Amino acid sequence: MLMPKRVKRRKVFRGRMKGKAMRGNYIAYGDYGLVAMDPSWVTSQQIEAARIALTRYTRRGGQVWIKIFPDKPVTEKPAETRMGSGKGSPEYWVAVVKPGRVLFEVGGIEEAVAREALRLASTKLPLRTKIYSKAQMEHMSGGDN
Repeated sequence: MLMPKRVKRRKVFRGRMKGKAMRGNYIAYGDYGLVAMDPSWVTSQQIEAARIALTRYTRRGGQVWIKIFPDKPVTEKPAETRMGSGKGSPEYWVAVVKPGRVLFEVGGIEEAVAREALRLASTKLPLRTKIYSKAQMEHMSGGDN
């Protein structure tokens, strides 16, 4: 699973997911990308499951780029514990994803294979997604990226 080697703070606040993605909202490396439509936390296990689905379908042809990284620790208190006595211990890591964020990119494979691979990967994720080509993304943003 993906997780940071070391962090500045062991526990962080939950935060908010308002607004659209200002960074990582264009296809930089590949030809096709999986773009988030909803705000969500994506766990490291979900990222790994989507990555495995992508590489399996493409039969390790082409190249896959993972554009999100789980750098936020989520804490949980043990079951049947009374309220109070501080914050729980970190249990897993999530990537904070806002609408418009490119989650995965693929390149070096034909369009039909890329679209089906990204569709299979999207079923592993907890949010609505859309598949865009590099040309579509440039057309939407006005070609300034």
